[in-house]
Formats: sequence, structure tokens, C-alpha cells
Amino acid sequence: MTLRQTLRFATREYTLSLVFILVVLGVWEGLVRTLNVADYILPPPSRILGRLVEARQILLGHTLVTLQETIWGFVLGAGAGMTCAIAMARSRIVERMLYPLVISSQTFPKEALAPLFVVWFGVGMLPKVVIAGLISFFPVVVNTTRGLLSVDPLILDLMRALSAGQRQVSLKVRLPNAVPYLFAALKMCITLSVIGAVVGEFVGASAGLGHLIRLANAELATDLMFAALTVLGCMGTALFLIVDGLEKTLLRRWGGTMEAAL
Repeated sequence: MTLRQTLRFATREYTLSLVFILVVLGVWEGLVRTLNVADYILPPPSRILGRLVEARQILLGHTLVTLQETIWGFVLGAGAGMTCAIAMARSRIVERMLYPLVISSQTFPKEALAPLFVVWFGVGMLPKVVIAGLISFFPVVVNTTRGLLSVDPLILDLMRALSAGQRQVSLKVRLPNAVPYLFAALKMCITLSVIGAVVGEFVGASAGLGHLIRLANAELATDLMFAALTVLGCMGTALFLIVDGLEKTLLRRWGGTMEAAL
């Protein structure tokens, strides 16, 4: 896809969203100024924008920290989830052994586990990565397992008739079938990883956007809080679009169907 085609696609897809956001911001600005709302309660968008420009160096430094935690947590959770899903899809015994543990791992609130991870791993990057990975783990396991197992029985019968081995069935049938399920989970997980990283930063950190939000809250610097939240939203959206673009590229290359991979 050329740059012109990409810009045309983005314009067509996101113009309405951009218009809606601008309308919301205009109404927000007008109401706050008309009602004389104090800045520490709800600052107008113009003040938040000014704060974004004023504190751009500080925001950039904290953003890079949170971005690293998010990406490593995403890689950890997605990698562990795919490994677990493949193991469960290949063996019913492994599925019966692991699936209850996978479900149980999601019953613990991550906010409650975060202080424990800080005690175990300190206040560095590792506890945030672990929390982000733990949040990302469950959707990948569930979706990938479903994709690996929900293959048309007729196709499996055809592969057996062709004397295909288990490895060939996995590579040529199950994995291509699981790709849409996997990417549906990955797009969810990349945004959840941002949340996991920020949750860890709330509990104990010396850097990161979550740490900056906590400090701004203590000082009633609401405009800085909104600026950090804006950066978080943009970062999560950008990461989502990257994974979405990777999905479209792979599905286009593979034909988007299991038959194309056969």
C-alpha cells in the first residue's frame, strides 16, 4: 500500500471520529469557561494542550518508560499465552491440567497483586512487565486455543486421507485457522498491557506515566494529569493500529483464509 493510499484510507476511516472528538472538545471548552469551573477540578482542553507543549520533555521521558514496560509485558503475555494454547490444543491431558489454572489466574485482581510483585521484584521495570504480561496472558490463551481447535472436521478428514502428520496439520491447517483469533486477542492485549503497566506504576515506581499521574494528583495539577492521560490514550491507540496493520498485512499475504494456506 502506497503512502497516498494509506493517507486516503486513514482519512476515509477516521474523519468522522476526528470530527466527533473536535465537537466534544469544543463543547467541553465552552461549558468549562461558561460555568467558570476551577482548573483544578476540570481544566479546559486549551489549557491541557498548553500543558502538553510546556511539559513535553517530561512527558516524553515518562512515556518512553511506560512504552517499554507495555511492549515487554505484551511480548511476555502473548508469548506465554500462545505457548500454553499450543500445548493445550495438542494434548487433552495438558488442557485439563492447565485450563483451570488459566481461569484461576484471572480471578485475582491485578491491583491487589501489584504490591506483592513490588515486594518480590522491587520498584524497577520488572513488576510492571509482569503485571502487563499477566493481564495479556488470558485473552491470548483463550482465543488462540479456540482458533486451533475450531477447525472444520471435513478439512481434518481430508488431511488424514492425504496421510498428513500432526505437524503438517498444525502448520497448514490449525495455525492459519487460529491467526484471526490470535490477532483479535493481540489487539485487545496491547491496550490491556498499557493498563497493566500503569497499574504497576501507581503502586510503586520512580518513572512512567502512571507515576507522573500519581504525582500530579497529589499536587492537584489536573491539567498535567489530563496531559498524561492524553499521551496514554494516543500511545494505546497507536499500538493498537500497529497490531491491526500487521494483522491486515499477514491476512492479505495468506489470503485471509485457511484454504489459502493449504
